[in-house]
Amino acid sequence: MVRGNTSSSRDNTVSSVQLRQLKPSFSSRFKEFFIRHLQVFFYSLGLLSRSPFATLMTASALGIALALPAGLYVILDHASQLSGDMNSINQISLFMKKDTSAKNINTIQKKLEAYPEIAQVKHINRAAALQEFQDNSGFGDALKALKNNPLPDLLVVYPSLTHSDPQQINTLLIELKKIKQVDLVQLDIQWLQRLYAIINIGQRGVLIIGSLLALAVLLIIGNTIRLAIENRRSEIVVMKLIGGTDSFIRRPFLYTGFWYGLLGSLIAVLLVNISLIIINDPLAHLSSLYDNNLFSLGLMGINISSTLLLSGCLLGLFGARIAVGKHLKEIEPK
Repeated sequence: MVRGNTSSSRDNTVSSVQLRQLKPSFSSRFKEFFIRHLQVFFYSLGLLSRSPFATLMTASALGIALALPAGLYVILDHASQLSGDMNSINQISLFMKKDTSAKNINTIQKKLEAYPEIAQVKHINRAAALQEFQDNSGFGDALKALKNNPLPDLLVVYPSLTHSDPQQINTLLIELKKIKQVDLVQLDIQWLQRLYAIINIGQRGVLIIGSLLALAVLLIIGNTIRLAIENRRSEIVVMKLIGGTDSFIRRPFLYTGFWYGLLGSLIAVLLVNISLIIINDPLAHLSSLYDNNLFSLGLMGINISSTLLLSGCLLGLFGARIAVGKHLKEIEPK
């Protein structure tokens, strides 16, 4: 009995060692997993290429749905950058009292430059201010007849980008008005508040439109995958009869949704860039009327384009996953 038990345990040990030797390693399993996904990846693209017109129609519908919020976001982003250009828009003018000495003005300038809310302080003395006014006002000859310079010294304060909110600007204005040597503080704060209010409304609008059109993309992809599942119903039944798992059957449809999302987002990038090129000409003309180059739109940057491509692919995968999870359960072999 002892010998029999010993030989049996020895056989079991040998069998377990053989099973461990036959079990594939992690690297080989990962390689096999990668190859299978790569095959299905290109297989799903091949299925779409068999019906190019239908694929292009669906991808174009997705591209138009993605292009609208993306284009609005690009325009709004340019507007935000315009409003954030504090050196050209939100500058605060401090008109000093006439009896303020140059030494006191220099001391006030250094004190203001130490403020964290202020990026730069520029001093324009009375002579330079008068010369600039003579050059730009058109009353140069009349001003030359004046015996005394009526203009005061000027400190131009440029708030920092981190303190560009209208409420922060208003707080800074209150602090600047407390300086005794300052006669007048000038800034069109109402215009600034209106600008930020318009940008805030635009951001909310883009968020709402983007959410609704993202839902539309999910519905389009979900309906497209549902039709693909119905067209391959008999094939799916056969796969289940021979032991095909749900993950194996689901995989081609998920990659189909991925390809639709990628193609749709590529079309969206193309449409947005074409639209920006068309709009840029009248904007350049408008900018020339204002004698500056504030109104100009560039093409979509790499970050925005990459985000749009990634969003399209994720929406495609998510829409396909919802459709496959719902309709695949309804197909069972009888």
